[in-house]
Amino acid sequence: MEANEVALTGELATIEPLRYTPAGIPLLAFRLLHRSRQTEAGLKRQVECEMGGVAMADVAVAMARLKPGQAVKLSGFLNRKNRLSTQLILHATAALAIKE
Repeated sequence: MEANEVALTGELATIEPLRYTPAGIPLLAFRLLHRSRQTEAGLKRQVECEMGGVAMADVAVAMARLKPGQAVKLSGFLNRKNRLSTQLILHATAALAIKE
């Protein structure tokens, strides 16, 4: 099984300061607040979730320019927070600021 693709829009709840890995790669941690209406079993339902995430390299540098409250569309993949955790986080591989 190879499919692991995520696309979410939402508001950046928090953005931590840009930092660097020991190898010198830019790394940025953030939290995304998502709200939408989805159809399930023919019924509309309100969906709300908050998800942690990380971005690396050029995506991290671009996201570091954004502010909390900014609407964004992120795409990437899910992985565990760390090897001992079962908590999932979004690894953003693309980010697009949404103008409101």
